Amino acid sequence: MISRIPQCLQILRSPSRLFHGCDRLLTSRIISYYDSVNRCEKELPKYFNFASDVLDEWLQLEKDGRRPANPAFWWINDEGEEVKWSFEELGFLSRKAANILSETCGLQRGDRVLAVLPRVPEWWLLSIACIRTGIVFIPGTSQLTAKDILYRLQASKAKCIITNDTLAPAVESILPDCQFLKAKLIVAKGNRDGWLNLRELFLRHRICNQ
Repeated sequence: MISRIPQCLQILRSPSRLFHGCDRLLTSRIISYYDSVNRCEKELPKYFNFASDVLDEWLQLEKDGRRPANPAFWWINDEGEEVKWSFEELGFLSRKAANILSETCGLQRGDRVLAVLPRVPEWWLLSIACIRTGIVFIPGTSQLTAKDILYRLQASKAKCIITNDTLAPAVESILPDCQFLKAKLIVAKGNRDGWLNLRELFLRHRICNQ
């Protein structure tokens, strides 16, 4: 069993659903920015990457004092459990996730990852991690059956699957027919035989630039 998870991944038990006082101002700036893009007033990079060209750029704007600090990610579930990350925390954690996929799982640009998860915070980290590395992120609803998962794994030739302890048995039942699969990641508090625990890897994995 994992005794703890990284502080930035911990769920804050707070019922608060209030948003930052500058949210209206921030929204108007976003709309203004995209309007200028549509009018071809903004020069777009030849190779656009949402993680580096948007998320990291917004972090730099905050560090330079050119925009107010706002949460980059704010997640609240039906029980009022809350996770809030700054742009700096989101960048740090998504780079860790990218490193886990690249080094621990051995994935390269263009490889495919099937993520069959509910909308937990790790889902967004993995999505951004794939954007950083050029790995193809294939989301799957947690309502998929074993047959559904098998079809997606075979059709996509995914080399990695990421799921939780609820869906892990369904994945294990179709493993003999998944010849392309190289790595299995589980998002859970405890370990499971044959699976890499994502939260455990977050605790001990170093970070590299992505």
